[in-house]
Amino acid sequence: MTDSSPRELTHFIGGKHVSGTSGRFSDVFDPSTGEVQARVPLASTEEMAAAIANAEEAQVGWGATNPQKRARVLMKFVELINKDALELAKTLSREHGKTVDDAKGDIQRGVEVVEFAIGAPHLLKGEYSSAAGTGIDVYSMRQPLGVVAGITPFNFPAMIPLWKMGPALAAGNSFILKPSERDPSVPLRIAELFLEAGLPAGVLNVVNGDKEAVDAILHDDRVKAVGFVGSTPIAQYIYETAAQNGKRAQCFGGAKNHMIVMPDADLDQVADALIGAGYGSAGERCMAISVAVPVGKETGDALAAKLTERVKALRIGPALAESVDYGPLITAEALQRVEGYIQTGIDEGATLLADGRGYTVEGYENGFYLGPTLFDNVSTDMTVYKEEVFGPVLFIARADDYEQALAMASDHEFGNGVSIFTRDGDAARDFSARVNVGMVGVNVPIPVPIAYHTFGGWKKSGFGDLNQHGPDAFRFYTKTKTVTSRWLSHDLKEGASFVIPTMH
Repeated sequence: MTDSSPRELTHFIGGKHVSGTSGRFSDVFDPSTGEVQARVPLASTEEMAAAIANAEEAQVGWGATNPQKRARVLMKFVELINKDALELAKTLSREHGKTVDDAKGDIQRGVEVVEFAIGAPHLLKGEYSSAAGTGIDVYSMRQPLGVVAGITPFNFPAMIPLWKMGPALAAGNSFILKPSERDPSVPLRIAELFLEAGLPAGVLNVVNGDKEAVDAILHDDRVKAVGFVGSTPIAQYIYETAAQNGKRAQCFGGAKNHMIVMPDADLDQVADALIGAGYGSAGERCMAISVAVPVGKETGDALAAKLTERVKALRIGPALAESVDYGPLITAEALQRVEGYIQTGIDEGATLLADGRGYTVEGYENGFYLGPTLFDNVSTDMTVYKEEVFGPVLFIARADDYEQALAMASDHEFGNGVSIFTRDGDAARDFSARVNVGMVGVNVPIPVPIAYHTFGGWKKSGFGDLNQHGPDAFRFYTKTKTVTSRWLSHDLKEGASFVIPTMH
């Protein structure tokens, strides 16, 4: 008889797996079956403090290591994670519910930022001005902050932790990761791979937890910066609390991403793009397109017909199955919440073209599945238009003309991503310049920038003035020291001066 009890996960502190001591645990589900597959410990304030102390001690030597040697550790890590990518993707799929191919993309987009961070020796270079004054040289240097932390969401358990830790580690910081308690196994494996790559023990620590662990990070003076991705209320809370405690913070929240569909767009291309961007990963992406905005009645009618047809052909099933378009939602609570939004849309008068509620998969009847749902005639005053649904639900909100469509995307309280599909270069150029949103796609449904540009939304989608990855990441994870140097000639006698120095 085999023991079918859930396995017990750990923290990763000081280069070792450490059992939790708080006595509190959270269940980790297999969303495809609905079964509990593991229990993850939730750290106490004391446990987090111990991890921070470990990180503070380890950072001294790591920060003093020259950037080229730090970069070599990242190079080795990239080699190791690429070898482990398939098994890592399967682990991710089992805990999150996204398909294996989608999980591979999750990992790859994170690895690309680590690859960019390998350029740290160049990115950390300061500036130098020779002979800024008589015998005076001025130069700057970028130095690590010390201990920094990342608080990351369930929907990208590989990508976003790597977005945070890659540049932070390359810059010479030690890192505390508080991953989502819903799917923590991939972050723990990433920590093992970094240790294997040569990262000194204690430089990267993974501490599982809930609000108690988050608050421990926010109120510990040894943590100098915090990065967060999640919902807007929590993003705002973390940003404000971090600022009150003298920490740097970059916090990214919710989204309501629009796709503007101009009358001249190829509607077959548009429909395919919307299906992938709206329903991929069961809609659990901050960059998912959730609002299609066709311009004009004819465009709207044709698009609604094409989307309805394609929705019926989507394949939903367990995450590890082949030939599945998307899998289950992360938890039963997430499923219930999204189903509640569907009912709200009906109650508010939107036209339901496809209802995914009650969807079951044979052999997986207890999984957290929701079929693709499609609404038409959604207005800007509806709750389902205003709020982030975070599920496989696509809303068609029609616009009479281009200016109305532009205003809909610009006026929404979220400003994460937006896309326009058109064959008119002038319209695309005007839209890109005028829309009040942080990331714009032109005939690109999910405008996630490549690793050497920066990722970040505006308005209530982002708090802080520096974005994720790209050059902004190194600005965020370092502080600038400026040195003004003067070497006096032995025969130069100036005497005391009581005026502010100038360079003349």
